[in-house]
This record gives sequence, C-alpha cells and structure tokens, in this order.
Amino acid sequence: MTWERLDAELADTAGTVSVYAGRLDAAPAYTRLPDRTHYAASTMKVAVLGALYRAADTGTLDLDAPVPIENEFDSAQPDAPRFRCASSYDDDPAVWARVGGHAPLRWLAHRMIVRSSNLATNLLLGHVGLPAVNAVWDLAGARHSHTGRGIEDFAARDAGIDNPVTAADLATLLGTIARGAQVTGPLATPATCAAMLDVLLAQEHREDLAAGLPAGTRVALKNGWVRGVRHAAGVVFPDDAPPYALAVCTSHHPDGGEPDQTARRLIARVSATVWAARRDLLPDRTPPER
Repeated sequence: MTWERLDAELADTAGTVSVYAGRLDAAPAYTRLPDRTHYAASTMKVAVLGALYRAADTGTLDLDAPVPIENEFDSAQPDAPRFRCASSYDDDPAVWARVGGHAPLRWLAHRMIVRSSNLATNLLLGHVGLPAVNAVWDLAGARHSHTGRGIEDFAARDAGIDNPVTAADLATLLGTIARGAQVTGPLATPATCAAMLDVLLAQEHREDLAAGLPAGTRVALKNGWVRGVRHAAGVVFPDDAPPYALAVCTSHHPDGGEPDQTARRLIARVSATVWAARRDLLPDRTPPER
C-alpha cells in the first residue's frame, strides 16, 4: 500500500518525476520512470568525483597537488570560444576567493560536492577530461547517462551537447561507490571508494532528500538544481536496516522560484516514504520502464 499511495501522489504532480529506490544488493523495491532522462544539473558532479579519484587510484593525478585556480575553460563545442563561470550562479564563494591562486585537487573535489561549486567542477573537468567522466558512468553500469560538457558551457548547450541522467543511473552510480567501499568493484579500490563516500557523506545541501530522514541519519548525497529542475540521489545508511539507494529526479515547466520549493518538499516526502519502508525494501515485481 505504501507504493500505491506514493504512485498516486506522483501521478498527480506537475511535470516529470522519476524515482529509483532499493537496497544495494537487490533489485529495486520501487521505481517510477527510472529510465526517463532529465537534465543532470549538478548531479553529474558525482561522475566527475569518480573520474578524479580513479585517476588518483592509478597514480595519474596527485589529489594533494596544488593547481591554478583560473576562470576560463575550453568549450565542448569545437571552435567555440573559451567560456567563463559566473560567480552569481555559484553556491561556493570559497573557491572564488582563490581565483588567481592555487588549491589542491582534493579540496576542489570536496567543494564541488559539499557546496556544489561550479568553478571547482570545471577546474576538475579540465584535469580529468570528459572521456574519463563518461568511463565512470559506463563502469558503474549506467545505461542512459553521460556528461557532454562542463557547467555554463552555453555554446555546447546551444549546439545540443548536454548532460542527461536518469534516476536509475544515479542510484546505480552512488550504489557502486558505496559497495566499492566494502569490496573491490569496477570503479576503484575499496580505500578510494571509501574516500569518495566520505566526501558525499559531508554534503551540506540537505534541504531535499536528507530533509525526509530523521536527524543524524547518515546519507551519502548529491543534489542538483537549475530553474525547472531539482534532483537528489544518495545512499542512506540506517542503523536498523541495510543501506539503500534513492534517487529522485523532477523536471517541470519553469515559472519562478516557488516550483523549486515544491520540488524540495516532494523529494523530502518521497525520502520519508522510503525511509518508513526501509526494513522491507523487497524487489518490485513490476519491470522498470525501458
């Protein structure tokens, strides 16, 4: 009955809502449009984190090496001019305060996740490259998600180069990192996956998925938002049940700030519903949408 009530609420919600919820070691307990693509917003930063830590795992990059903090980047659109980020569009003044100086890659990765820094994201993309980011999606088993460009690369966006994600793929990526912290998986060594998990556990934006959980619940989380879009994906670690992955993607027609508040509350309600069923997340018998 829990899922029937949730289905009824989501069916009555404006826009498109996709959900994937399930334990890390089993088929999902609940899905709704799990393979419907959405614009990624900042959720693509989890794949950037994976590419960075994989490079460190193989010795290609030193996470503690200081790198220049500059605000100019190559576009993913061939022959387009270099582009810049706007500080007004960023949620982390700490990285902007270092423009013209240096900072370690590890620190930039932390700011990219916990404060969702766009400037840090593009700097890291410049060091790992888009192919390495897409290799992370592939290794995790993502079926419909990829990263085609950096943040605020408007020339690439206007040329049709984009960053699609699905709820199923986000849950798969987060789950792969969480499982990889326990046993060797496809992404990196357990120590490296555990380090990535620690970064995701330190998330400071907790106004959607985490808001539906009891205070103090451990959740490795990344959310993302732009006008008309709000997503959250994470792995929740209850004390009294196995960990589970939850991803909620919402896309709707943009008409001001209130829809984002509505989407935050919706994601929190979905999260609370899944939390209430955490001890009984049995596989859904309905095949996910393909």
